[in-house]
Amino acid sequence: MENELPLDTGLIEISDATQKTYWTVRDSVEGLQIFGGIGSGKTSGSGRTFALKFLEHGYGGLVLTAKHDEKDLWQEYCRLTGRIEDLVIVEPGGAFSFNLIAYEASRAKDKQALTINLVQVLKTVIRANKEKSSSRTDDAFWETALDMLLANTIDLCLLAYGSVTLQLLYEIAQTAPKKLITKPDAEKAKDSGKPNAFANAYKIAMAKIKGQVDEWKKTLSFSEKAAIRDDYHYTQLVSEAQPDVRRMNAIASFFNHTYYNLAEKTRSIVDFSLLGFLYNLLREPTYSLFSRYTSNFIPEDCLGGKIILLNLPVKDYHKMGQDSQIMFKYVWQRSMERRRVNENGRPVFLWADEAQHFLHEHDADYQATARSSRIATVYISQNLPNYYANMGGQTSEYKVKSFLGTLGTKIFHANADIETNEYASRLIGQAYMERRQISSTIAGDFSSTEQLSYELEAVFRPEQFVGLRTGGPGNDYQVDGIMHMQGKRFSGNQSHKKLRFNQHYKLQ
Repeated sequence: MENELPLDTGLIEISDATQKTYWTVRDSVEGLQIFGGIGSGKTSGSGRTFALKFLEHGYGGLVLTAKHDEKDLWQEYCRLTGRIEDLVIVEPGGAFSFNLIAYEASRAKDKQALTINLVQVLKTVIRANKEKSSSRTDDAFWETALDMLLANTIDLCLLAYGSVTLQLLYEIAQTAPKKLITKPDAEKAKDSGKPNAFANAYKIAMAKIKGQVDEWKKTLSFSEKAAIRDDYHYTQLVSEAQPDVRRMNAIASFFNHTYYNLAEKTRSIVDFSLLGFLYNLLREPTYSLFSRYTSNFIPEDCLGGKIILLNLPVKDYHKMGQDSQIMFKYVWQRSMERRRVNENGRPVFLWADEAQHFLHEHDADYQATARSSRIATVYISQNLPNYYANMGGQTSEYKVKSFLGTLGTKIFHANADIETNEYASRLIGQAYMERRQISSTIAGDFSSTEQLSYELEAVFRPEQFVGLRTGGPGNDYQVDGIMHMQGKRFSGNQSHKKLRFNQHYKLQ
């Protein structure tokens, strides 16, 4: 197998006087979650150590950025491991660009598959933004309306022009009619000299469909024409013979009836959800990075060892940077899942510090199959409430914990968040602790008795996380972290292990 790295290869040694254990490649592809408060050393301690180990062992990967200093960090990591030539920095004014639609088109078997793929990608990012609002509703009607608008806009673009661009999608969706398309309306647009994008695309598509129908009619024999019973029968026959006719009928029905009859509030939500998202992608710098130019890198480059870093930190580019990174992340995830590990077994990583900014609705499903695709997911965040706030607010507790359950390794650094510390303590579990009780009496003679009892208590109490070392000169640059791993026991049959990470760690 090309680029094979055995799953039981040890990456990090976790040993003490009685037992030697390793965190392996297999453990990495089961996922890693790192929690730690501000200044706890989660990035400079455990994060640094795991990143260097991935790079040392030849992992390819994708790095999402929330803070402006992450580019510098990864440049340092790559220099320390001799991987600087593998680093692909995607940033404004840089040398790299990726064309989302051209990439999806190159992987679609036909136009219908392209429509389905694009709807899925765009919808996932739009819903990720909705997910972050506690007011989000899972109204199936709203979701269906958005799906139909996306699909019919893409189909109209493909029928009219044979290709799709984000600019065309925006213009067509923006000028879609709010009333029935009638001949007087078309004539009015023509007379004004200002035909809009939708009217142009609709006219071109209809002309093409008419040409296809005319050609089909020429192929009919006299007996076949005579067998046509009525207009409905004729429409059925031509739709079966010419699939584009059926697609155009669906487009016309949607824009002339379904879309037209939507309640004003619902239509406004659908319009602005799509248009607002496309507007951000069409602004610089995301337009030049993900739409304007031909791709000179693709997600599959990671399978050859490349590390793609999207230097569009959320702290600097806000929603624009967030949307574009979630979009590329989802495309990358699908790409990595398509690869055949028996032909290319190189492990790859998905790295997200301040991970709460980059979540989408398919993450849990994706993580459930990441192991078989040899994808190591590393999410770093301060606390559980960060995830709650970005996955639907107060209603998201089970969704967050379900997602965290798919990440096999968890490391907890110093934290002042009560909920995160309680979660960590419950995860580590309880054990029976020995308690000695001595009672004394003085009644002429002195006597004492000793009783032993056992009580079930937390192995690592929530308040103990507050006192973990946080690095810096006062702690000799040592960072404490409590590791919990599924399926492994450390010395003393413990489910957790207290580890020490060096902020100045370099590979030996």
